[in-house]
Amino acid sequence: MARWELIVNLERSASLTIPRQLAQALTADIARGRLRPGQRLPGSRTLARELGVHRQTVVSAIDELIAEGWLVSRPAAGVFVADALADPSAPPFKGLSNARPRPRPPARFVMSLPPAPTPELPREVPPRAILMSGTRPDLRLVPADLIGRAYRRALKVHGSDLLSYTHPAGVRRLREGLATMLSSTRALAVDADGIIVTRGSQMALALTARALVRRGDVVAVEHPGYRPAWEAFRLAGAEIVPVPVDEHGLDIRALHRLVSRREIRAVYVTPHHQFPTTVTLAAPRRMELLRLAAQRRFAIVEDDYDHEFHYGGRPVLPMASFDTEGVVIYIGTLSKVLAPGLRLGFVAAARDFVERLIAYRSFIDLQGDSVLECAMADLLDEGLLQRHVRKVARIYRARLEALMTALGRQLGGFVTFRPPSGGTAIWVTARDVRTMSAWNGAAARLGVIFDAGGAFTLDGQPSRGARLGFACLTEEEIATASRRLAAAIPHGGR
Repeated sequence: MARWELIVNLERSASLTIPRQLAQALTADIARGRLRPGQRLPGSRTLARELGVHRQTVVSAIDELIAEGWLVSRPAAGVFVADALADPSAPPFKGLSNARPRPRPPARFVMSLPPAPTPELPREVPPRAILMSGTRPDLRLVPADLIGRAYRRALKVHGSDLLSYTHPAGVRRLREGLATMLSSTRALAVDADGIIVTRGSQMALALTARALVRRGDVVAVEHPGYRPAWEAFRLAGAEIVPVPVDEHGLDIRALHRLVSRREIRAVYVTPHHQFPTTVTLAAPRRMELLRLAAQRRFAIVEDDYDHEFHYGGRPVLPMASFDTEGVVIYIGTLSKVLAPGLRLGFVAAARDFVERLIAYRSFIDLQGDSVLECAMADLLDEGLLQRHVRKVARIYRARLEALMTALGRQLGGFVTFRPPSGGTAIWVTARDVRTMSAWNGAAARLGVIFDAGGAFTLDGQPSRGARLGFACLTEEEIATASRRLAAAIPHGGR
């Protein structure tokens, strides 16, 4: 690994000699963790040149620290920070510079801080375990060569512009491509000026929450539902109020009761494939929700996170396509189509609201990855992204059929489920909470990890439901997972 210049501050006018200053500076850096055990120091000639001192000055300081045990010399390799340093509480070495402190653990941040949310971190998966949690695409299907080629072309053709500061709304060509896609496939009446490109849908949610919510505002959410969205609204100062979900989606009657008691600022919904239950919000409820939002003047934040994956008939059009009152804020993503690491989401909304999002984004992130955005615009223009979507949708549909067949054959009578119309997961239900919790734990021990219902409730209380993701698994992996899930059924669970 290439090494950087090691900056050491020496006071030429100080009373201490330069070798002593250098020795104290190095031990102080070791004590505070700047120089780590086993780290190689630059050579004496390099240090002398960088410090502007004679080489013998550096050699004297290093020899002193080797004698004290701070550094070790390895023939033909160099000088390194000692791997095993003395206990900080032990008496100092006798000898040359015994007044210097021994290493101590780094100091904690001592200021009083407000509570922080529990972070959403990548799931650690043991070797040979099968992960069925989350909403994950199969990264083995990602057209990395096409993305790489488009990325290189964007740099070659537009590099001088894209590598500079660009507009926080995103590359205009991509916004135009997204507007065309949304108009053609989702019936939205939107143009490039009504779209902002974000780093994934989570950033879209966070920006929307900041631009929409005032401290103390009530935001109604589906329950069970998507915790990262709840946290985005909470961090903006909102009070989160749950509204139950049934087999037809958000319970509009329960929402009516809520708005009759309290003023709400927004309702967050995933109407196409409700997260986590996968149910589709029934058409009468969609229209009633739009009417209620227009009447009560609250926003509908529509998260259409997996619109591309619909297997039963024609896809249901977003609520935003029927919005004539400007109450819907529509959020989508390309991360589920391609890969989570390609952080590409977007918001489509009324222009004045998009301008608010742009203003907030300019002080949070300045701009997105302009080179990647230009590359995605090329893939859209050439029809390559569209072909990829059609390909993976066919594969995911076959995997859904494989999982439903395996669940019916091997877990029939233990869990029930309704065939989802699309998406990347199945919602299954056990007969009681205790049975589900026992199954979840036993499955993890047998090497299948999935999210049980408590992961989707506001208070973390377990429930009878669980979400089993299938998109990221081959049919062979689905068969293996199903056998393990069957083996994990608690005694007497059927």
